Amino acid sequence: MARQFDIKLGLEILERNIKIAPQAPGVYRMLDENEKVLYVGKAKNIKKRIVAYSHINKLPIRLQRMVAQIRRMEFIVVENEAKALLLENELIKKLEPKYNILLKDDKTFPYLSLNLKDEFPVLRKYRGAKKSGYKYFGPFANVLAVNNVLDLLQKVFGLRSCSDSNFKNRERACLQYQIKRCCAPCVGKTSREEYLKLVNEAVDFLEGKNAEIQAHMAAAMEEASRNCDFETAIIYRDRIKALTGVQQGNDVEYENIRSSDVIGIYTAHNRCCIEVFFIRAGQNCGNIAFFPKQTEDSSVEEILEAFLSRFYTEHQTPEELVVSHIPAERVFLEQAFGVKINFYQRGAKAKIAANAVKNAKEALERKIALDTSILNNLKEMQQVFRLDKIPQRIEVYDNSHIQGSYAVGAMIVATPDGFDKKAYRTFNIKNAEITNDDFAMMKEVLTRRFDKMTAENRPDVILLDGGLGQLHAVHECLKNYDLSEIAIIAISKGPERNAGKEFYHQAGRQSFALPFASPLAFYMQTIRDEAHRFAIGTHRKKRGKSMKSSLLDEIEGIGSDRKKKLLNYFGSVEQIKQASVAQLQKISGISKKTAEKIFNYFHN
Repeated sequence: MARQFDIKLGLEILERNIKIAPQAPGVYRMLDENEKVLYVGKAKNIKKRIVAYSHINKLPIRLQRMVAQIRRMEFIVVENEAKALLLENELIKKLEPKYNILLKDDKTFPYLSLNLKDEFPVLRKYRGAKKSGYKYFGPFANVLAVNNVLDLLQKVFGLRSCSDSNFKNRERACLQYQIKRCCAPCVGKTSREEYLKLVNEAVDFLEGKNAEIQAHMAAAMEEASRNCDFETAIIYRDRIKALTGVQQGNDVEYENIRSSDVIGIYTAHNRCCIEVFFIRAGQNCGNIAFFPKQTEDSSVEEILEAFLSRFYTEHQTPEELVVSHIPAERVFLEQAFGVKINFYQRGAKAKIAANAVKNAKEALERKIALDTSILNNLKEMQQVFRLDKIPQRIEVYDNSHIQGSYAVGAMIVATPDGFDKKAYRTFNIKNAEITNDDFAMMKEVLTRRFDKMTAENRPDVILLDGGLGQLHAVHECLKNYDLSEIAIIAISKGPERNAGKEFYHQAGRQSFALPFASPLAFYMQTIRDEAHRFAIGTHRKKRGKSMKSSLLDEIEGIGSDRKKKLLNYFGSVEQIKQASVAQLQKISGISKKTAEKIFNYFHN
C-alpha cells in the first residue's frame, strides 16, 4: 500500500515524462500501477501543462495523492484546442477517472424548430440532433418554458399549431381561429404570402427584434384604419396589445440580452452546485441545476472550467457565456468554443450572475437535505432488512400486461444519489406462453438480467412487487447464480390494499410490516411506485405502437417507408381507413394500384 502512494516515485516518473512530452495541443493520461487511468487532461501545450504537477507544494491534497500514484503517462497530440477538448470529454465519459471532476449530464434540452421547407411553416417543440433545412430557437430549460413561448406566439402572431394531417384535411376553421389564436391558413382565411410574413415576424420576435415588430404592426394598423378596413385594424390592435403584455411581463434586466447563458457556482461542505440560466432574445428560457462529482479540494475556478468543458462539448453554445467566477483555462475555452466568456462586476448581467449563484446555493441546500434523507433511509434499511452494508444499488422489478397482451418486465435502479435512470431496463417477454403468469414472467426477466450481470452492475438489493410466492419463485430461478451479498425482498399490498401497510418478505424470516407512515416505509413505497410507473409506461408505449401499425403491417406491399408516410399524412390508422382512393394517391410513393389495395383491405 505504501508503494501505491509513493510521492517521490511519482515525481520521478513525472519528471521523466516532462522530458519527452510534446509541446503541442492534445490530451494526456496518468495511469497507476494497475494501468487504471487516474486523470485525463487537455492542454494547448502538453509539456507546459504537466510541468505544473511537479510543483507539488502548490497542488491541493487531492492532486498530491494523484501524483503519488502516477506510474505511467500517455500523450495524444491533436490539431487544435477544440479537438483536444472533444477528446478529453470523450475519454472522461468513457473512463470516469478517479481524480477528474465528473458531470452527470444525460439531459437533452427542448428547442423550437421551424421547417423552412414547409409551405405553411409551424413552430414545434423539438429534441434531438439538428437537421438541415430547419431553424432552431433555444435551448429551453424545460418543456414548460417552451410551452409558455408557444402560447405567446399564438396570441401575438396567430401561427397554426395543428398537425400536418389535420391542416391538409380541414374543411372549416377550428376553435383556435374563433378565439383569435390562429389565422386559419388551412381554409384560406390567410394567404401563404400573409402567413409567411407572420412567420418572419415570429422569428424576429424570437431573435429579440420586438421594437421593430411593434413599429411595423402600428404602421399596418394605422394604414388599415385609413382604408376603413377596421376588421384588420382590430387584429393588429389585439396583436400589439398582446406583444405589449409580453414585454411588460419580462424582467427589465433581460431585455437587452440577445443570446447568453448565465452560469453561477456555489460550493459548501465539499459539495458543489452550478446553476445555468438560458436567456434568449430578452427572455428567460428557464434555469437548471447541476451537481458535479469528485470536486473535493477543487477551487471554484477549476470546477467551473471542468463544467464548461463537459457541458458545451455536448450542448450548443450561445453568443456569450456570463460567469459568476472566472474559470481556469478561460482563454483555452474561448478559443475551443469560439465564444466569449465574460465576468461582470456591475450592471444587469452581474445581477443575473449573482441571482444564478443564489439559486445554486438554494439548490445545493435542497440536494444536501434530500441526500441526507435518502442516506438515513438506507442506513435504516440496512438494519431492518439485515443487510451486510448500506445498499449502493437497489434494483426494483415489476411486470405489466393486459390479459397477457403486450407483456413487459421493467427494472429501475435506486442509489444513494437517487434514481439512476440511465440504468433502467425493459424486457419484452419472449415466451408468449407465460404472459398470463406473473411468476414465470419474473423468472424470465431476472434470468436474462443475471446472465448479463457484471461486478460493476451487481445489485445489493433486489426488490420485487409481489408476495411470498414471487419470492420463492425468484429464489428458485436464481439458485444457480452467485447471490452472496445480494438481498432479495418481496413487497406485497397490505389490508384493503392500503398504501403504507405493505408486508415485506425475506427468505428465512417471518413476514413483517414497517411502522405506518415511517420515513423508511415511505421510501420503500416511492421506489416500488417508480418501478410500477416505469413498467406501465413501457407497456403503454408498446401497446400504442402496436395499435398504430399492426393493421398496416398486414397489407401486402406496405413497407416501413410507406407506412410512415401514411401515418404522417393522415395521423392515424382510423383516418387511413376513412380515406378515399384519390386521397391515398396524394401521398408520394402510393400509386393508384397500391391505393386501391389499401382501400379494399379496409372496406372488403
